[in-house]
Order: sequence, then structure tokens, then C-alpha cells
Amino acid sequence: MKDILLVFLGGGTGAMCRHLVSLAGLRYLGPSFPWGTFTVNILGSIIMGLFIEFLAHRLNSSPEFRLLVATGFLGGFTTFSSFSLDTAVLWERGEPLLAFAYVAGSVLIGITGLFIGLYIARAAFSA
Repeated sequence: MKDILLVFLGGGTGAMCRHLVSLAGLRYLGPSFPWGTFTVNILGSIIMGLFIEFLAHRLNSSPEFRLLVATGFLGGFTTFSSFSLDTAVLWERGEPLLAFAYVAGSVLIGITGLFIGLYIARAAFSA
């Protein structure tokens, strides 16, 4: 139960930060491009890389700390950072084709899934 609470607290904080970054992007850069989402995806990936490397080589921290920061905060801030880490792990394991398939499949199938959801919802609400 403690692990779930840590993920909950980190995730809520991360989601709040994502919202603030998105608002700042909209306010300062305008609505012509999704700057907020772009920023959290890149920033979250950089932070995930720094955190995981420091966790692995420099910090003598607990699994709970990883749950709070990586799974919770960064997961709430952007799941793209987890996606990036998964891709890097596959690549560093020496499986570049699997890493490429994961990236291509996630993006293409994810976007296709979104359009399927839009189609179903629009069909249901237009009837």
C-alpha cells in the first residue's frame, strides 16, 4: 500500500507540473504548436535519463524513491520519459530492431488507436 501511495503522490505532483508547463507554453509561445507537450516530453526524458543514471551509479537509494520519482513524478509529468527509457533499454541490450519496432509500433498504433476512438465516439454522439 505504501508503494501505491508513493506513486500516487509523485504522479499527482508530476501531472500538476505538466499542466503548469503546458499553460506556460500556451501563454508565452501561443497555440500554433503543442509547445507544452513537446517541452514536457523532452524535459521528462532528460530528467529520466539523469535520474536513472544517478540512481544506478551514484545514489544508494531505495526502491521506494524510484517509485516516487520515476514511476510517480515522471510518469505523471510525461509517460514519454518511460517510453524513452524502455527504448534505450532495448537499444542498450543490443536489440536495435526491437527498439525500432517498439517506437514505430507505439507511435503508429497509438495514433491509429486515437483515430479509432475519435471515430467511435463521433459515430456514437452523432446518432
